Amino acid sequence: MGLTNQISDDSGSPLRDIQLISRGQLALFFAIANVVSMLCAVVALWSAAPVAYLLGWAGAVIGANILATQAARNQAITNVGRSGRKVPHLLMTGEIAARGALWLSLPIYLFAGLELDEQLIIASLTAALGTAALALIVVPACATTWLTAFVVGLSVELLIGRASIPFQHMMAILFTLGVAVFGVLAIARWAFQQLKTNADIGSQSESASLLLQEYEQRGVGWLWQVDADNRVTYISSRMTALLGRPSAQILGHSLPSLLGGHAELGRVLLQKQTFTSLEMELATARGPRWVSIAGDPIIDTAGRFEGFRGVGSDITEVRHTQERLTHLANVDVLSGLPNRGRVRQLLGESLRVAVAGNVPCAILFLDLDGFKPVNDTFGHPKGDAVLQAVAKRLCDEVGADGHVGRMGGDEFAIVIMDAQSRRKIEGLADRIIRSIAQPYMIDQTEIMIGVSIGCAFGPIDGATVDDLILKADLALYEAKGAGRGVAKYFSSELQSEQEDRVRLESDLRQAIALGQFHLLFQPLIAAKNQKLVGFEALIRWNHPQRGLVPPFVFIPVAEESGLMPTIGEWVIEEACRAIATWPEPITIAINISPKQMAQPALPNLVSQALARHKVQANRLELEVTEGVFIGDSSATIDVLKRLRSLGVGIALDDFGTGYSSIGYLNKAVFHKLKIDGSFVREAGTRPENVAIIQSIVQLAKSFRMSVTAEGVETAQDFERMRDLGCDIIQGYLFGRPLSYERASELAHGLSAKQRRAG
Repeated sequence: MGLTNQISDDSGSPLRDIQLISRGQLALFFAIANVVSMLCAVVALWSAAPVAYLLGWAGAVIGANILATQAARNQAITNVGRSGRKVPHLLMTGEIAARGALWLSLPIYLFAGLELDEQLIIASLTAALGTAALALIVVPACATTWLTAFVVGLSVELLIGRASIPFQHMMAILFTLGVAVFGVLAIARWAFQQLKTNADIGSQSESASLLLQEYEQRGVGWLWQVDADNRVTYISSRMTALLGRPSAQILGHSLPSLLGGHAELGRVLLQKQTFTSLEMELATARGPRWVSIAGDPIIDTAGRFEGFRGVGSDITEVRHTQERLTHLANVDVLSGLPNRGRVRQLLGESLRVAVAGNVPCAILFLDLDGFKPVNDTFGHPKGDAVLQAVAKRLCDEVGADGHVGRMGGDEFAIVIMDAQSRRKIEGLADRIIRSIAQPYMIDQTEIMIGVSIGCAFGPIDGATVDDLILKADLALYEAKGAGRGVAKYFSSELQSEQEDRVRLESDLRQAIALGQFHLLFQPLIAAKNQKLVGFEALIRWNHPQRGLVPPFVFIPVAEESGLMPTIGEWVIEEACRAIATWPEPITIAINISPKQMAQPALPNLVSQALARHKVQANRLELEVTEGVFIGDSSATIDVLKRLRSLGVGIALDDFGTGYSSIGYLNKAVFHKLKIDGSFVREAGTRPENVAIIQSIVQLAKSFRMSVTAEGVETAQDFERMRDLGCDIIQGYLFGRPLSYERASELAHGLSAKQRRAG
């Protein structure tokens, strides 16, 4: 009849449960319709059939309907829910077919011997009882079965009485049943869709409720809701425990006042807009705690604002970890002085003040003379003690006039905010040279070293941090060449270095045009099984006259001259070309410079390169340094998110060595942190480095990021990094950068080995 059932066969299905319950509720109506129509038939046939036939038939119909009604009601109780047994589909339709056949049996048997008026009554009752299928519409297949039985039964009766029943009466009876059939089927379709919709909504509601319960019970966070006046209407027990108040003292009170009257929370609630990651500090009985909350406005169907609902979480431990890592990221562990990244920040701040106040600042670069033999002769412990003593002497000499930092190894730097008196700076440099030259008594061992100093003044010698550092470096190089133990100051005599830089820029432009660059590929190894998982692409430049020019020499020039986007685009294209020829498990990582990251078109360039070479996006990984967040960080984060939406990976390279970017881990879309090789190589001799690496790994895991350890050169380094939780290993232990041909052999060799293993 064009309608198929769909009582769900899945145990515990919400639709199946609703059908069984509705069927049980309508069972009595269906039974009464059967019995009443049977009684009408008995009255009509009383003089035309043996009484025994009529009474036997009536008893059978009544008994069958009583049993079927009781069974339907029991199934509506015992066969619903997740533990309820499935009612076989055939059982329900078979029971309906049997009841229909039982009712039709005697009328059809006696129909040929009845008078015309008796035949008309029986045919009319048969047509009328077909409409009882209305009680079965909750299970469309049962309704269809009942209608089929009575259409067939009525057809047989009319066929038997075709000679005696007038044609117009026959058409009227058939019309009655036809209307019933089409009406019942239409209602059945509508009812079934309503039941299915209600079941789906109920299932979704139940799933949402279970998810919310699990969210709260697992300690992931807490839920809250306020009305249009910001009064609390619901809050999780986890939050009431944090606030140290019973729910009765919280419900109905202002949420901003309960959370310490934070102005920012009040402001975002007044805006009636969605907000996320609003962090605030709370004073609780357990001490200060940090929470992060997010919320969405509640809008009713008429568009009226009814309040907010949202989630919150206790981020105190994450904040403590961030603060600790922020400190570690800004402080040199050995000396306790600001590290390289912090020195750059201090110099940038001093340069801005100098430009604004027209009072020059200064940067002094210091390199210890004769320190390497100290480590070689007396060992690293004594060398570290000397570095700590040097740091103290420098701080004593500089005092409140500036900031002393350690750049790494035996290199230090001093930032002077007020360098208006050049003579004062020269006097400070002379005192430092004399102080550092004094003997050091380390464990009854006298050690002698010296220091060379290079100095540049800002903004006189350079208007940017990088320029000033370059000028100070040039001056330090001059001091080293002048016999050491002296201080040199940047001047026009040192400008030849800058001129060489200009020549290098010109050569770079030619290198781009003539295709003098090529890529090398360093293997990336899984820590768990030491299998090749990918390569990092490294750019190299073979200069016709200079020979191999290291990246750290020409990359800064390319950055400053605006050539880096062009070079970077070439690297992206060549990396995609290479990975397209390698087996699919292999990935490739490329470095993206801050200048490239500042380009809004970068995501389009990456997408087009992937499409040209038919490379899946998840096989490409882009590495950025912490320096990308200097300047317009919001634009940078937007570019990062657009790149991540393509499916490519985003790794934060040299983590912990530069600017404090921990605050951006929540906002950006990094999937990996790379630990700088300096931490890895010194971890064997400095427990402080192990603590730093542990903190980085812990932070990465809390953000569901993987960790790569760079600079792994020994088996001990590898085992240490693996045991600390690093996922990927990179370094000379597993391979130096390879040519494309050699990398291809390695990649395809791995693929062949995997196929043989499979």
